[in-house]
Amino acid sequence: MKLADALEIVTRTDPGMIRSHNEDAIYADAGLGVAILADGMGGYNAGEVASGLATTRLAEDVAGVINSPTVLARGLHDAAVVEAHIVNEVKAANLAIYNAAQSCPQYTGMGTTLVMAWFYNNRMSVAHIGDSRLYRLRGECFEQLTRDHSLLQEQLDNGMITAEQARYAENRNLVTRALGVDPEVKVEVHDYDVRPGDVVLLCSDGLNDMIEDQEILIKVVGDFASPKGWWQRLLTRLQ
Repeated sequence: MKLADALEIVTRTDPGMIRSHNEDAIYADAGLGVAILADGMGGYNAGEVASGLATTRLAEDVAGVINSPTVLARGLHDAAVVEAHIVNEVKAANLAIYNAAQSCPQYTGMGTTLVMAWFYNNRMSVAHIGDSRLYRLRGECFEQLTRDHSLLQEQLDNGMITAEQARYAENRNLVTRALGVDPEVKVEVHDYDVRPGDVVLLCSDGLNDMIEDQEILIKVVGDFASPKGWWQRLLTRLQ
């Protein structure tokens, strides 16, 4: 069975009811088994530029790896090899965004979060930077597989605030790691098994800042419609 026959991908993004534009960028290709979401940050249109560069550059580079003669002939079977490719390509995207910011004053300081899922050989490698997230629904178990790179998460980890206080914290959007801000970036990558029926959700904080995880679960297993305009998500469903 081809990957595109086993993987169903649905994408959606929305600027919401406050902003006039959207700084999220998404890319998904069931045939390649790749889903990418980036949430940009920066003044003017810099956030859109950063997230767009991230998804475009990563999509092109990962497609180049997957369509290379070696991979086409042998396939991808080793998680360590896939992880090495991801780290290399994400670092290349990071440098491209950083150099673009250095060459254009109005883009100074721009950056973007990133979450990426690469499906291969009944596995899923997940990379992320910042506070964009990846959730997995398996049976009745709905869990967040990524851990935010944010000041809020550090405060939670250190016991400085409670989960309830975190819901209303003023600094909940301050990330401690972002793509394109510095010439070097640390990429967090983990590998997971994939089972038929798994549902994987990639989302920006435009979703999880607005509603609790339990409500996200209800949305994932229920209606995909977005009547209120704040629903920003990339949904990957495995059948």
